[in-house]
Amino acid sequence: MEVLDRVAAVSPDGRAVIFMLSIRGREIEGAVARDALEEYFWLSRDADATRTLRTFENGRNRIVAVAQRKLLARPDEPLRLTVNGFLTR
Repeated sequence: MEVLDRVAAVSPDGRAVIFMLSIRGREIEGAVARDALEEYFWLSRDADATRTLRTFENGRNRIVAVAQRKLLARPDEPLRLTVNGFLTR
């Protein structure tokens, strides 16, 4: 699985970062919730879109790893990463 070269974007409501993954020749849109970025990637609550995207880029490897595990476990569900997806078990 790889992250496509498309630039990630903050969702219109500001509550998530939208990104694209490529797996087995398919492009899949994913989203990581802003509250997950705040909780696990130290994004400040008052961060603007630029800082939010920088935080996403800094945590991209970990975010992609969580996304990959979720896609393998639930391939037919939308790829939405929340705080619960980053809990260590």
